[in-house]
Amino acid sequence: MIEDSVKSGRYPLDTELQKKFAGALQVINRSDSEDLKDSNIRIETRVHELYVVNNYISNIQHLPGVIELDVIDSFKMICRRLERLDQGVQIDGKKH
Repeated sequence: MIEDSVKSGRYPLDTELQKKFAGALQVINRSDSEDLKDSNIRIETRVHELYVVNNYISNIQHLPGVIELDVIDSFKMICRRLERLDQGVQIDGKKH
């Protein structure tokens, strides 16, 4: 759901690189359960081989919104890392 919102342009992307990699964004629930009431919630934000995992506890107020904002922030952080790659480095079989 968050993934689709980024890909569809719901969130403003700051750079051309972010726009380029929006289609490669994956948001994966690494928790033991789909339930946001679980005691240890882990959400992975991934673009090709680079990823960030954030963990949460269930009693955070407005948890779905917090997760959504963190996914956007993590995606932008990953894109900053991608901007710093040496020229010609291959990610997912493609040179960038």
